[in-house]
Amino acid sequence: MTHSTRALLTVTGTDRPGVTAALFSALATLDLEVRDVEQVVIRGQLLLGVSVELRSADDLADVREKVSDLGRALGVWIEVALAPSGDQAMTRRGEKPHHVTVLGRPLTASAVAAIASGISALGGNIDAITRLSKYPVTCLELRVSGVESAPLRTTLSALSIDHLIDIAVERSGLARRAKRLVVFDVDSTLITGEVIEMLAAHAGREAEVAAVTAAAMRGELDFADSLRHRVAALEGLDALVFEKVRAEVTLTPGARTLVRTLKHLGYRCGIVSGGFTQVTDHLVDLLGLDFAAANTLEVVDGVLTGRVIGEIVDRPGKATALRRFADAAGVSMAQTVAVGDGANDIDMIAAAGLGIAFNAKPALREVADTALNQPYLDAILFFLGVSREEIEEAETV
Repeated sequence: MTHSTRALLTVTGTDRPGVTAALFSALATLDLEVRDVEQVVIRGQLLLGVSVELRSADDLADVREKVSDLGRALGVWIEVALAPSGDQAMTRRGEKPHHVTVLGRPLTASAVAAIASGISALGGNIDAITRLSKYPVTCLELRVSGVESAPLRTTLSALSIDHLIDIAVERSGLARRAKRLVVFDVDSTLITGEVIEMLAAHAGREAEVAAVTAAAMRGELDFADSLRHRVAALEGLDALVFEKVRAEVTLTPGARTLVRTLKHLGYRCGIVSGGFTQVTDHLVDLLGLDFAAANTLEVVDGVLTGRVIGEIVDRPGKATALRRFADAAGVSMAQTVAVGDGANDIDMIAAAGLGIAFNAKPALREVADTALNQPYLDAILFFLGVSREEIEEAETV
């Protein structure tokens, strides 16, 4: 024989204890090598696939004979057929597989159909589908082979917009599982508001500052210049305002769960902000973060001067901070994840191993690896392959 011969056994029916053990006990009497196994139970229904190496095509009849009576005894259907080897199948499909993470609230059948059709049209194949979560969002993880990264991302990105869902595409392999550092923007990412606008509200200039902030986040203004302009509006505020604003800060839904789960799984976590240390230091303590970088407002005799101390943490500064955190954590940039919402985060998002745009401005979505448009920050965990069960386990620790 030029190629090895394999048999594929497919078991379907009502799941019950002992089915898998009985099947492999029957195969053990034939002394066959097991090459692959996949099993899933959906609402009490079993689907079990087993690939075994045959010494010759004649062994196929022996396998069929062994399992035919077994299937009747167990009340399941067992189909046996010749199958190509894994190497042959991969040769036909060509490209290395990808993990495609799909999130929806809701995730409709039409959206799943469009995704499957899009992958098929590219010549790709869905090898496996796993549900990572059913609440607060439905999340499916697809293992896709036979298609290149660029057209897969382009096709699925268009579908995500059409069906109001979020889709992330990552190559399978060690790089995906090796992420170890996650860094967040703060304003409108880790927290729901903009700290400088909260401060400006106490000076009676919130609307003015908010307009400049919005333009800067869209990428219409130089961040450093816009920051100086906005900070000038805070001149004369009593430094006690920081205590008031810290009390006003609201974490984005899911932020605590996200950081707690990441820490439980061994990740390092940090923040990098165009905001101010007088508030971000509180977040570091509150969430137990490992790294932080932010600007510092000048205070003289208990009063804000309307100036920033030292070098401004702007768009390039955020990317620099991410690299500094990675060095301190002893990880490569490929092992980093960055999350942000505005144009000020573009350099950081582009530099990270995985850049995630969270409810972001168009300028950032264009450069991010993936976009998350759900209101829950902990949905980021699904992009890292973390299931709802693992999240709940971290909550009990």
